[in-house]
Amino acid sequence: MDEKAHINWSEKRILVVEDDLFSAEYLVEVLSDTKVDVVLTKDGSDAVQKVKNEKFDLVLMDIQLPGISGDKATQLIREFNQSIPIIAQTAHAMSNDREKYLKAGCNDYLAKPILITDLLMILKKYL
Repeated sequence: MDEKAHINWSEKRILVVEDDLFSAEYLVEVLSDTKVDVVLTKDGSDAVQKVKNEKFDLVLMDIQLPGISGDKATQLIREFNQSIPIIAQTAHAMSNDREKYLKAGCNDYLAKPILITDLLMILKKYL
């Protein structure tokens, strides 16, 4: 049984901040069955502006981004929005990285490659 089949997030909106096209397409594909509204952006400064000007229920923030990094973008978002859940997603999965991203203002952390079950579990926790 597909675990995504019973999820209906049609009232929710997620900002996916991801500069890697394959990773962005993967997340869109995985989330499509949940009916969530996914908005994509490729860089940290655009992510900050989108969160400032639009309504989102959650941000999936890549850390390795061109220009402003994901942890810096998270710090900038936290200056004006303390409540939106921000989930770091990164291939850097060292034990101290998790603490670093949480300290930057992320609520949680996903290591790449992102497993569908891990992604859905974290999203269920915050949506």
